[in-house]
Amino acid sequence: MIFQITSLWQILGWCLAFAGLIILNEIGRKTKAGGIAIFVAIPLALTLYYILAHLGLFGGRENPTVAYMDGWFHYFKLYAADIGCVGFMMIKYKWGIGKEKWFKWFPWFIVAANIMIANVSDMESALAALAISGNLSGTWWASNEGVFLYGGWWNVLNALAGLINIFCMTGCIFLYSSKDRNKSDMLWPDMTIWFIVAYDIWNFEYTYLNLPTHAWYCGFALLLAPTVANALWNKGGWIQNRANTLAIWCMWAQTVPLFQLKGRFAAVLPTVYGGAAAGGVTTMDLYEKAIALFNDGLGKTAAAGEAIAQMGITADMRMQGFIAMLSIGVNLLCIAVIIKRSLQMHKNPYSNVVFAGTRDFEEAMARAEE
Repeated sequence: MIFQITSLWQILGWCLAFAGLIILNEIGRKTKAGGIAIFVAIPLALTLYYILAHLGLFGGRENPTVAYMDGWFHYFKLYAADIGCVGFMMIKYKWGIGKEKWFKWFPWFIVAANIMIANVSDMESALAALAISGNLSGTWWASNEGVFLYGGWWNVLNALAGLINIFCMTGCIFLYSSKDRNKSDMLWPDMTIWFIVAYDIWNFEYTYLNLPTHAWYCGFALLLAPTVANALWNKGGWIQNRANTLAIWCMWAQTVPLFQLKGRFAAVLPTVYGGAAAGGVTTMDLYEKAIALFNDGLGKTAAAGEAIAQMGITADMRMQGFIAMLSIGVNLLCIAVIIKRSLQMHKNPYSNVVFAGTRDFEEAMARAEE
């Protein structure tokens, strides 16, 4: 219904990505040395590698990072996620400004900024469709990332859900270090299952709409990894898990992009590319055609739709529309619950906690260092 799975190799690739994210997140969160290695030392080394590749070393224009992941958005997501990881480490270990009360607003700000960037992408897709066809019923266009996107009203709906989701983050300054010997986690107890589910559905739809050829990994596996960790062994640490796994995935995808673009582990195509899998159209086929259109200045023209038709693909927007409606519905429900609880307690939901007394909140607080 959502993806066009054609091979057990694709499922194995998903399992490897999911397991890798879980394992590296555990290494990064358990000790200071692990966190510094994964979120400081490795990003610094990769930054040097990316710069040298752009200067012509390591294959120059033929280097996979330069050839396939040269858009500003990929770099922005990598470094924004990694800055979040370092900021969260500063809070849990009380390094420098991490011990200051005002800095506890940092997690809310960095998450809100990332959500807004995604909302802008959603609106760009909707506006591109509107410019090409004059309506929001569904139109193909090709992005600078080498992806055919099917823009429409679902993008607008999901952008609204993302905007609401920002205000579903409550108890923003009530952050704690876990009381285990290594202070493994930064805990945000008021970030309960209500927000996590609302965020996951919204963010999955964002990847499904705007990064469709990568959503098998960056949507499905990447979102499930921190949620499983939070549910089973790291209650209250979801936001740290999310930042860690996002940074880890961005580093991997930026450095080894062909993992999800071609070969046995290529990302599964979503159903919006109707008939693509049956017709033998691959993720790499779509990338090469889309990037050629964009480079020719035809990305936001009717030529994108014509190219898709020539590849034997018929747009199927049913799941895009359904998940968009689910996204806005769940986020409206979440904000309604927050408003109701804050009114009952006569408290500002952002400078106070509103989920005290719920199981998620109490389990997280049981892990917190007072």
